[in-house]
Amino acid sequence: MTSEQHSVAASLRVGGQDDDLEKRLDEELTAFNTAAAGGAVTEPLSVRVTDGTGELVGGLTAWTWGTLCSVDLLWVREDQRYSGWGGRLMRAAEAEAARRGCTDMIVSTYSFQAPGFYPRLGFRERARIPGVPGGHQDVCFHKQLPPPKDETAGGHPA
Repeated sequence: MTSEQHSVAASLRVGGQDDDLEKRLDEELTAFNTAAAGGAVTEPLSVRVTDGTGELVGGLTAWTWGTLCSVDLLWVREDQRYSGWGGRLMRAAEAEAARRGCTDMIVSTYSFQAPGFYPRLGFRERARIPGVPGGHQDVCFHKQLPPPKDETAGGHPA
């Protein structure tokens, strides 16, 4: 007995930005991944730093999914780089991820960005993927998160 799938008559279209397609793919993959991960739901996570005038100093966007947190974007304004904001943003995201039940955190950076930054925060390099323009690499990091600290509602240790 053989298993055979039948393809529907369809057309293939290549293009640029397609918001409707991206939304549909996200919905379909989220449903598939949620079912495969025992019902774990993806939740967005963000951390923002603003100065006294309300201007953005830096920020981080990520998502949590069950026991995993993945950092998508981390940026600090040029005049505030090397002032410790990157570490503070990452530590705040780690704390929130742990509070949500995450045990692992992943992030990638290009070899011309910040590959020396993440090991100082306890991340271990797991892969270097070539093919980035300019002869650079995508550098992938992983960190096991400690359990969340016991804190009161005001954010102070209990």
